[in-house]
Amino acid sequence: MRRLPLTLLAASLALAAGASSAADKATTIPQSAVKTAEQLRDKAMGDDTGYKIVESLTTEVGPRIAGGPNDQRGRDWAVAKFKELGYDKVYTETVTYPLWERRSEHAAIVGPFPQPLAVIALGYSAGTPKGGLTAEVVKFDSLDALKKADPASVKGKIVFVNAKMARHRDGHDYGIGSAVRTGGPVLASKMGAAAFLLRSAGTDEHSRTPHTGVTGFRDPKEAIPAAALSLPDADQLDRVLGYGKPVSIKLDLDCGITGTYTGANVIGEITGKKYPDQIVPIGGHLDSWDPGTGAIDDGAGVAIAMAAGKMILSLPQRPDRTIRVIAFANEEMGLFGGRAYADKHASEVSKHQLGTESDFGARKIWRMTASVKPSARGAIEQIAKVIEPVGVAYDPQHPGGGGSDLSQMHAKGMAALTLTQDGTDYFDYHHTANDTLDKIDPRELAQNVAVYAAFSYMAAQADGDFGSAPDAFKNDGARD
Repeated sequence: MRRLPLTLLAASLALAAGASSAADKATTIPQSAVKTAEQLRDKAMGDDTGYKIVESLTTEVGPRIAGGPNDQRGRDWAVAKFKELGYDKVYTETVTYPLWERRSEHAAIVGPFPQPLAVIALGYSAGTPKGGLTAEVVKFDSLDALKKADPASVKGKIVFVNAKMARHRDGHDYGIGSAVRTGGPVLASKMGAAAFLLRSAGTDEHSRTPHTGVTGFRDPKEAIPAAALSLPDADQLDRVLGYGKPVSIKLDLDCGITGTYTGANVIGEITGKKYPDQIVPIGGHLDSWDPGTGAIDDGAGVAIAMAAGKMILSLPQRPDRTIRVIAFANEEMGLFGGRAYADKHASEVSKHQLGTESDFGARKIWRMTASVKPSARGAIEQIAKVIEPVGVAYDPQHPGGGGSDLSQMHAKGMAALTLTQDGTDYFDYHHTANDTLDKIDPRELAQNVAVYAAFSYMAAQADGDFGSAPDAFKNDGARD
């Protein structure tokens, strides 16, 4: 997942977002649709379809690293599940990306106090020479400190950045951890470092489960070995360094880019009966990192969207507009599925009514923000009133970015929501071996399905649009 903090600038820009003027006819949602959405909400709150879907995915397929052994199995599962749920149309759109493979990883302090370290290689990391590499460690407490360092103090050494994250409901400290993980290795490489280690981008202080994730390397020739330490191991290394003696680590990573891979976004549609070419897109990403089974990141998102569509399919009539559920390919290593979708459908941005992706776990949604044209704010308020009884507050002062993959379509001009789950403990498990089904509460997942079903149906039934148009929201400041 990718989630960065909202900014004060966004608050002011969001109010002006949209290509249409206040003179536009106001977009509204008919009361009959509001009533149906309330019924969908209430039904979904007591329904376990979403949980059964994520249980199926994580049990029958398991880990789904992009391009790995389970990539094709995951896509086959998604096609079959859409058909089983009764979607009107199921198809795939190809996505091509670099194939990075993890084979093994080991690390240990060699001196002055020899001991093993819990470590995991990062996406696009280079491998070490056969037999590993041993070098002295140089520590920095932040990415800014590394940026200010003399390259001579780094050259030939293993850079260790020990930046810490704290738990927050909106997960905003991930802005710290993800910046270190993506930017730190690239910077260290340019400074001549032999390798890079970071304190995992996580908040599980008492678990020796390191957090993987992607680096900013895009050219394999510029990559160096890069890995994450579990939080207790980062603390241990910090204590050893505190003795003031030179500290050496042996790092042995067997990983790297081995070619290219062609996967696919898997798409299921509920065909609109009145405006079939107008789309309400929702979804999650099908890929996951490989240590766990990808339950909260992002099997839950796929399940929420699929189940929301299933709730709408249960109605006596199809919605006015098409509901498009997208299980995106390879979000984890660079939003490849989202970028491919946006490139393919850029010319159709005006037909994308209002969309968002679920990619922040499975806890209850507590906040909704939106980027829409001014004359559609009333319709957003109607949606807000329907989902308020299940614990969702509407924040009109900040933009909606569409979630990780659909942020790319939002950047093209799609009107978007952000539906923020409670992320207080999300980064305890994110990108670790502990991302497993037991972290999902079926009742909380059902609340997510209720919110997605209600908003999607109301957007599909709206009298009018939400302002999607080429470049309509390019200055809204969304950071999904």
